[in-house]
Amino acid sequence: MITSLGDLINWALGLNAQQLNIWQMGLRAAITYVAALIMVRIIGDRRFIGKYAAFDVILAIILGSTLSRGINGTSAFFQTIFAGFILVTMHSLFSAIASRHVKLENTIKGKKRVLIKNGQLCSKTMQASHITQEDLASTLRLQGQVDRLDLVEWAYLERNGDISFSLKAE
Repeated sequence: MITSLGDLINWALGLNAQQLNIWQMGLRAAITYVAALIMVRIIGDRRFIGKYAAFDVILAIILGSTLSRGINGTSAFFQTIFAGFILVTMHSLFSAIASRHVKLENTIKGKKRVLIKNGQLCSKTMQASHITQEDLASTLRLQGQVDRLDLVEWAYLERNGDISFSLKAE
């Protein structure tokens, strides 16, 4: 019998259950997805995930981990598949909503950060983004533009982790 909020949470998530039912696994998947998205947004560092948004990496990691449990038999197969569909559905839903609401899109997927503004380094943004001057110089060289930061008018840390540059007019 459910007599408190704690009992409801315990029952809904199957915290003391010997075996999870399909809805408990689905709810756990949904909560894990949202929690992971919040965790990555709090960290704020997008460079560790390469060319993909944190939003997409979270799905890949959680989905792979979830489905592998169904494959190797450590979780019930149909509940695991259901949890996977919950994750993919949430990802699709969040993507659709974010594409229609810029503020939510920036919250979920992040937004670009200014690293150099009018030729001046934005040291606070660089520090918060874990970007050094050498990181900027290296990226500039790898993009085949120039090898001196003093020739850069603007630089952005794009939301996918790439760094883009705009050179000063000569």
